Amino acid sequence: MTDRTATGGYQLILPPEWARIPMRTGTEEAIRALVDDAFATLPADAPRDKVGPYRRELERRLKDAVQEARKAEALDLYLPVERMHGIAVPASIVVSEMKFPDEVAVDPSAVSRRLLESPGRAGEATVVDVDGVSAVRTERTVAAGGPGGGELASRRVDYVVPVPGDPGRWLGVVFSTLAEGVEEIESAEYAEYADLFVELFDAMMCTFRWSRP
Repeated sequence: MTDRTATGGYQLILPPEWARIPMRTGTEEAIRALVDDAFATLPADAPRDKVGPYRRELERRLKDAVQEARKAEALDLYLPVERMHGIAVPASIVVSEMKFPDEVAVDPSAVSRRLLESPGRAGEATVVDVDGVSAVRTERTVAAGGPGGGELASRRVDYVVPVPGDPGRWLGVVFSTLAEGVEEIESAEYAEYADLFVELFDAMMCTFRWSRP
């Protein structure tokens, strides 16, 4: 699947299990479409009293994810909407735009060096190529209950990418998945699954392309 309509001037190829929810316009419509698609294969005679609660729960979870993404002033939210190898994947990708004041000339290479030298990033931050521009990739584990953390520890990978030809604009692409076990699998096993999900995200970022005229 190629996302050719994403806000922010970029394209990203998604695995079949993933879907995009735009955050600036069409958010409610996208949620309804995802819920409809999720239940489209059910038999027409499926009892409404059984299906209704599941529809409402899926819609609630999608709206909760949107609410969290809006706290980061996101442009787009990407979620796995189907099970992958039988596992409900607790993961998300949030794309946000970062801007510097118009009067400030920002050198992307200087910002990249600053990010690489920031405390807490040593050994975790690297410079990577994203469609011809140098971006900074950072991977870390966020403790449960810590700043920016949730009820469980999370693995996070973020790309900070300068917009070509516009020194004042950057994109932040943040992937997050649980670092601890989920209900379907043991904690020790989930560490391996988390590694696979991180690899999947990096593979998705290899498909990132700027929408150039």
